[in-house]
Amino acid sequence: MRMRLDLLGFLLVGALALAQAPASLSPAEKEEAAKIYFDRCAGCHGVLRKGATGPALDPKKMAEKGVEYLKAVIFGGLPGGMPDWGRQGILKEKDIELVARFLLEQPPAPPVPTFEEIKKTWKVQVPPEKRPTKPLHNRNWQNFFGQVLRDTGQVAIIDGDKKELVAIVPTGFATHILRSSATGRYFMAIGRDGKASLIDLWMNPPQVVAESKPCVDARSIESSKFRGYEDKYAVVGCYWPPTMVVLDGLTLEPLKMVSTISYAKGAGELVTEARVAAIVASHFNPEWIVNLKESGQTWLVDYSNLHKKGRPLPITMIDTDLFLHDGGWALKRYFIVAANALNKLIVIDTKTREFTAEVEAGVRPHPGRGSNWEHPTYGPVWATGNIGSPEVTVVGVDPERHPQYAWKVVKRISLPYAGTLFIKTHPNSPWVIVDFPMSPSPQAAASLCAIDKRKLEVTKCWEVPKAQELKARMVHPEFNKGGTEIWVSAWGAKDTPTFIVVYDALTLKEKARITGDWVRTPTGKFNVYNTAYDIY
Repeated sequence: MRMRLDLLGFLLVGALALAQAPASLSPAEKEEAAKIYFDRCAGCHGVLRKGATGPALDPKKMAEKGVEYLKAVIFGGLPGGMPDWGRQGILKEKDIELVARFLLEQPPAPPVPTFEEIKKTWKVQVPPEKRPTKPLHNRNWQNFFGQVLRDTGQVAIIDGDKKELVAIVPTGFATHILRSSATGRYFMAIGRDGKASLIDLWMNPPQVVAESKPCVDARSIESSKFRGYEDKYAVVGCYWPPTMVVLDGLTLEPLKMVSTISYAKGAGELVTEARVAAIVASHFNPEWIVNLKESGQTWLVDYSNLHKKGRPLPITMIDTDLFLHDGGWALKRYFIVAANALNKLIVIDTKTREFTAEVEAGVRPHPGRGSNWEHPTYGPVWATGNIGSPEVTVVGVDPERHPQYAWKVVKRISLPYAGTLFIKTHPNSPWVIVDFPMSPSPQAAASLCAIDKRKLEVTKCWEVPKAQELKARMVHPEFNKGGTEIWVSAWGAKDTPTFIVVYDALTLKEKARITGDWVRTPTGKFNVYNTAYDIY
């Protein structure tokens, strides 16, 4: 049956069921389908298809819906945040057919590497003692941008002053994030394939100096940042296997592997897919704040004794809520993380080391790191966008000087579209910039909006020229070090070069476009200074 391309077609096709079940996948087809599922689906639906941000994909229920229904959803997406993989041209019709049939079968058992096996993946290309003691170039490296080229397995290092490519370095497949080390000298990349890479920005050109592969599937990495421990350690959070792996910060040597399988919120059922989502480094203690998605726990991981042989890794477990995903700092004291499948924000006071508050957000909040600014009435505020509802949720975050607004929604700012993934601002800009890459509308996905930080209202929305023509989604606004520019990626298909657009952070006028055959599937980009010092 030929796939229909519009929403009506999706509804009609979804009502149909095949009279005869499709043939089982061959071993080769199953292997190919598993790769596609891992790349495009596992992040929201889980390696074991138990769901979290997206719903569970039980084979029996999928069979009841039928292959044609599943094909239509995979092709056209859904308004609540399911991407339209087919319409964007990311998945071909044969790929969609394969994944739809794959969902009718039991998920294959993923591998669980041992600590000895992950230790064998460790490589040091340039030992610390052979690295430069000062930058070997005259560039303003603190204003470098690390641009993820998702589907090529690379990161581009771009000079933020000159808008020119400095280097392209190989990393893991589908790099999820870059994190600056405490000093900012190193970028740490973590790929969806679980590969961690350490990029030395002082070298000429910048290059990977160490790597290891602690996971099969990963999303998060963070450096040690407390005074006296700068750049000393790193931690990787695995989606699969459900573990947290501590690394040497300068060589990425795996030091300790800790399983995150645990009981949901302390007394519930045993959760065997407790994926590690957002991780941040505390400013008050030598510890990381580690969030476990499916078990609804936030772990405070004390790294101060790691240098002592045989010493344990103390972990304080705080019951928060289920489906913790991403989040960021408010006042560099309160960590706010989205329990996105429950439409909530969870607040941890990292000074007192306590669960502080729970705030109702929009539908499936997805803050990235969120945005911070000072409002004339509400004082310090923090904001998130939402994948499933067209709003930005603004929360008061200062219980000491503005207690009447603390941990309350002070404004729900209406947007023209849902589907927001990232929201960013800078102290030197009057705007909060919002993207819509998860919207099924091509126009929305190609658009951006600017919110006035004082008025708490949308001032301007615009469609980025050429984005829709290239079937690209504008994603991940990021400011330069001085807050004078906003950089945004046009995320398109792997076989089509796109661009990075640069806007004036006051006038919102386009200043430049960075193009080239190398600009393929650009997604997140991270400014060295802002990432190192938690400016967002």
